[in-house]
Amino acid sequence: MLILDIRGFSAFAASQDPKDVVAALVSLHAIVVPIIEKHGGIVDKYLGDGMLATFGAARKSDTPAADALNALGEIVEAATRWTDEHSGETGLRLSLNGAVTAGPVIFAALGDTARLEYTVIGEAVNLAAKLEKHNKAEGTAALTTAATLEAAILQGFRPECRVTHLPARRVAGVAEPLGLVALA
Repeated sequence: MLILDIRGFSAFAASQDPKDVVAALVSLHAIVVPIIEKHGGIVDKYLGDGMLATFGAARKSDTPAADALNALGEIVEAATRWTDEHSGETGLRLSLNGAVTAGPVIFAALGDTARLEYTVIGEAVNLAAKLEKHNKAEGTAALTTAATLEAAILQGFRPECRVTHLPARRVAGVAEPLGLVALA
């Protein structure tokens, strides 16, 4: 699971023309979505100024954790360039945060008879959302768990970015401390 969210977007949206708000999101999606797809991921849903993407849920993959972390690393790098360009135009600095987790999920069509959507549910999805928010507490842009990193390395992942281990971190909504890893 890969979850992304833009920090500072609410203030940006409140101070900008709605057309500029939409244009900013469209320009970021034009960068991020191809990276997700290049690494075998599928955008599950757009979450306001964020998104949820899956790797190995809708399409079988032998390397979903490695694919997701490769995508996250590339997205963080591309989003930094986007942020620099965008802040020059608006004077407001937006930043993209993300998190990746691996684990079993349920992939199903949910909804009612009038509207069904394919989506994923499960602890890996919930944890990814919590880690994405935890970036703010750690002052990081990209987090994963030590277990996800280990799984990704077994699947062939070789980090091209700096990897910082953050042992025994308390994450809001998680009972036990987690071993986290920041990617930068």
